[in-house]
Amino acid sequence: MTLPSRISLLTLSLALAACSTPPAPEAGIAAPPTWQSRADAPSQTLPDAHWWQAFASRELDRLIERARHNSHDLAAAAARVRQAQAQAVIAGAPLLPELTFGLDGSRQRLLRGDGNDQLDASSSERTSTSLGTRLSASYEVDFWGGIRAARDSALHGLDASRFDRQTVELTLTSAVADSYLQGLALEEQLRIARLNLKNARDVLGLVEARQRSGSATRLELAQQRSLVAAQERQVPLLEQQWQDNRVTLATLLGDPVQALPDTNESIGALRWPAIGSGVPSDLLGRRPDIAAAEARLAAASANVQVARAAMLPKLTLGADLGSGARTFGDILDSPFYTLTAGIVAPIFNNGRLRAERELASAEQEELLHDYRAAILAGFADVEKALNAIHGVDRQQQWQDQEVQEARTAFDLAQQRYSAGAETLLTVLETQRTLYVAQDQQAQLHLARLQGSVALYKALGGGWQVER
Repeated sequence: MTLPSRISLLTLSLALAACSTPPAPEAGIAAPPTWQSRADAPSQTLPDAHWWQAFASRELDRLIERARHNSHDLAAAAARVRQAQAQAVIAGAPLLPELTFGLDGSRQRLLRGDGNDQLDASSSERTSTSLGTRLSASYEVDFWGGIRAARDSALHGLDASRFDRQTVELTLTSAVADSYLQGLALEEQLRIARLNLKNARDVLGLVEARQRSGSATRLELAQQRSLVAAQERQVPLLEQQWQDNRVTLATLLGDPVQALPDTNESIGALRWPAIGSGVPSDLLGRRPDIAAAEARLAAASANVQVARAAMLPKLTLGADLGSGARTFGDILDSPFYTLTAGIVAPIFNNGRLRAERELASAEQEELLHDYRAAILAGFADVEKALNAIHGVDRQQQWQDQEVQEARTAFDLAQQRYSAGAETLLTVLETQRTLYVAQDQQAQLHLARLQGSVALYKALGGGWQVER
């Protein structure tokens, strides 16, 4: 090989080895300038990493911290991160030469006869001893960037695993907060149901007294008893739902329901946090699920480069440094070295390598669409949460007024019925209206708090990607 050809080959090798993994395709989705359902004021701050503390609930703080330490799902996600770390080390190891050291020994003894050409022992020397030591190095020159691309793919996979763990943690904390709020709402609904049951029993006592005096009919008595029975049925139904909620919450905490502590808080004591939503373009760096989808897309792009490099020749270099002797004391007296080089090029594999390249390209296209879908889903989550908060805020004022007027109407109807100036039908109707209004008020309060949790989750819970 002449000097110019050697220089050309060296230049080409360095240029190809320096080639980096091609960047992942762009998402191709433009973020809207503002949210359609903007419910925050410019002064409101974006969520931080401990967003649940904005509800001013010490019990919720303790439950979430307990879930973060005990959750099996979160522990499994952390184990997957460690797996990805090991895979990244494995994928990056071929970028440097591999060294191995060996020490071997053998002993042959000819039992009878004159021996043969394959034996070291012979009739003149029936016992043969051989000792050897060897230090070997092997290295595949990364001409086409395939090894480097495999390392990059593993590193992007590690990023995706880390982002997935953050997604699991965000999902876990949101689920704990949501379940805890549902439990408080069910306790409030139970309180309302028991209060209305007491009112129904009081009215029943009044109807029974009037029926005994002849001023109320048996029909009125049956109607009120039917209402009391309906209220009696509602209490165990809510108690069942409350117990189911406790089982769900305990499972999220990684404990049996028997270990779940009792709570002394009421849903009315919680604070409605003021949450800033920012601008849609910032969402891409605030949601770990979107970041994970982007990392997987980048890994798939690197896999395309790996598949392409597999179709090209491979150059492998090797070096051995060793020594051998018949006795251990002389083992270093006869050192030697061996240098090897080999090129392997695929000739015929029935289309396997080409199919692997097509497979990698198709996976890249699939993950590109997944990435785009994750972005659109993130936008939709924020819009829905903002719309829910805005809708509840618009209803809350009128719902409070409805409860106040329904309570006044029931008190007046009960007084007028006691004086004989109103029928029982009016009392029953105002009683049902009051119960429905109070129950709806509790549900709206829950919906407002759950909307805040949903918005925190949709905005990434204070998480930010590290570039």
